[in-house]
Amino acid sequence: MAFSMLDTFQSFKRIMCVCPCCGELHRLSDLGLSYQGKAPKTWLDDYECKVDTLQQKEEKFDEKEQKLRNEAAERGRKRVPGMIRKSMEPCLAQLKLNPYDIKLISHPVDFVVFEGLNDNDLSSITFLSKKTPNLQLAALRKEVSRAVEKKEYDWKTARVDSEGKITYE
Repeated sequence: MAFSMLDTFQSFKRIMCVCPCCGELHRLSDLGLSYQGKAPKTWLDDYECKVDTLQQKEEKFDEKEQKLRNEAAERGRKRVPGMIRKSMEPCLAQLKLNPYDIKLISHPVDFVVFEGLNDNDLSSITFLSKKTPNLQLAALRKEVSRAVEKKEYDWKTARVDSEGKITYE
């Protein structure tokens, strides 16, 4: 089949025709054929139209899907602080702090609260602990409180290398 089609195209070089406008002789293979008016639709035209329509629908669907996903993610982000508050101890939940700003230390104080950290607007740092019946822990917390009140603290950056050696900057 492919061979006979190639033969047909090769034979277009041997077919001669006369131009009705200028009267010159031309080979059929050299002609730039054109059609005045609208060409009749073929099955390929219908197919290409359906493919274009399908692609447009897919693009709209993808845009809608992305919008829905973004909205769902935003709704989820807004619900997380409430869910975390529900899982917190009631005394902490009553403080109306942003749960993302609360970091667990556990000993000697329970938490450190970086108020505004999650909003990139740090306004204060608070040590937060529940009362404890443990007298040693209570005394230790009192020492931490005294050191903060007297401003007996410092900021140091520690670097730990792959061998475990610590250096301070």
